[in-house]
Amino acid sequence: MPVWNPWHGCHKISAGCMHCYMFRGDAQRGASRPSDEVHRTSAFNLPVRRDRSGGRKFPSGTHFWLCFTSDLLIEEADCWRDDIWQMIRLRYDCRFTFFTKRIERLASCLPDDWGDGYPNVAVGCTVENQECARRRLPVFLSLPIPHRMVMVEPMLEAVDLREYLATGLIEQVSAGGESGPGARPLDFEWVKDLYEQCRAAGVEFSFHQTGARFVKDGRDYAIPRELQHSQAERAMALLRAMR
Repeated sequence: MPVWNPWHGCHKISAGCMHCYMFRGDAQRGASRPSDEVHRTSAFNLPVRRDRSGGRKFPSGTHFWLCFTSDLLIEEADCWRDDIWQMIRLRYDCRFTFFTKRIERLASCLPDDWGDGYPNVAVGCTVENQECARRRLPVFLSLPIPHRMVMVEPMLEAVDLREYLATGLIEQVSAGGESGPGARPLDFEWVKDLYEQCRAAGVEFSFHQTGARFVKDGRDYAIPRELQHSQAERAMALLRAMR
């Protein structure tokens, strides 16, 4: 599944942004521009590119993940976003998913023909703690979005989503820890509780990475980057087997 980053650069706006991987990656690469300077990238038109024979470079059914090094709804991109919606309309045969910490901006950023939502677009709202859930999810659930996902990453504390899951409007919840130097711990008890909330509501749940510090059975483990996904899968497999 290709990642489509039409622009790069972001601003830290909440607790989950403290150790942002984009800022860390830019620093490691010695990026020529500041990480909080938002600029268009060479991948701007990625979904509509053609191959040498004139056909679509990305075939029908491709699932694009948007803006992993920025936020689709960031203010500096307001002048470019109509082009993004146009490409998404042109590639109605593909799927598009983006996550945002700026859900309060979505209503003002939607295209005129959005209606009840483009059926090929899924929107994810990031809620790293209870305060963000309380502030962002009522807005998220009030908007015309055909496919909703909630991303609890980096998960900084136990998060209660029961009242939001009860609406039946959320299709999937995903949780994960924080990576990199200075990572804050993720307690597996928080993950288990969130899993039980989703199971009770009939909502799909995934635990996709432990982060660099994973607390399990009271022990704080340092997890190497290359094992964070596989350790999360193993933990969830054991949890499901116990049910």
